[in-house]
Amino acid sequence: MGLLTNRVERNEIKPGDHIYTYRAVFAYSHHGIFVGGSKVVHFRPERNLDSSIDTSSNLLDPTFPRSTCPTFPDCGFRQPNSGVVLSCLDCFLRNGSLYCFEYGVTPSVFLAKVRGGTCTTAASDPLETVIHRAMYLLQNGFGNYDIFENNCEDFALYCKTGLLILDNLGIGRSGQASSMIGAPLAALLSSPLKLLMPSPIGVATVTAGMYCMTRYATDIGIRTDVIKVAVEDLAVKLGWAGRHDEAAEENEASNRQVVAL
Repeated sequence: MGLLTNRVERNEIKPGDHIYTYRAVFAYSHHGIFVGGSKVVHFRPERNLDSSIDTSSNLLDPTFPRSTCPTFPDCGFRQPNSGVVLSCLDCFLRNGSLYCFEYGVTPSVFLAKVRGGTCTTAASDPLETVIHRAMYLLQNGFGNYDIFENNCEDFALYCKTGLLILDNLGIGRSGQASSMIGAPLAALLSSPLKLLMPSPIGVATVTAGMYCMTRYATDIGIRTDVIKVAVEDLAVKLGWAGRHDEAAEENEASNRQVVAL
């Protein structure tokens, strides 16, 4: 990985890595946790699951249609009413390139990465802890998908760090969401400067600076309103308790079944 791109080859990633790929001609990126065996755990809106090749089956429920993935029979495994999905790497990428999210970067490197959703100053937890969180959430869910407050990048960031924002005011942990908010905000804040700066280059420079600082200020590694939450306590912390009690009791047995396939 370099300063300009986080693109990697398949043989360079290892279980526990936070990976992503771009969709819709680089309009946005989709994130997940690579858990080994060419499999990825990721988070998607429930309304889009039935129409996707990688989310069409639940091996524990015979009423669900079987996966149409030609490579892995368990590709598309998920619990009912959950957006957390187990997919093979091919279905996750959908012919897109593979990128690896960076953790523990310096502030200068973070600011140099113009596009959000590629790195964070926060440190990653041990890879075995990351995999445990991802597999636990595969069985117990990650709440309701929200493009700004609880998206695929938020899922991957939590799996890697265990960090949650104490008082969520509309922007989650996602760097992509912060960028979507930060770009128009920077343009709005810098617009009065047009009266003071006749040069378009000067205005553009100030706008870019404000955009980068907005991204930096909302990075989960910089924010002070975050706490570490064990994955087993996540449902209680976020008010999901009671939704997946039965799944939680069968968590270990189900995990063994999924990994063995």
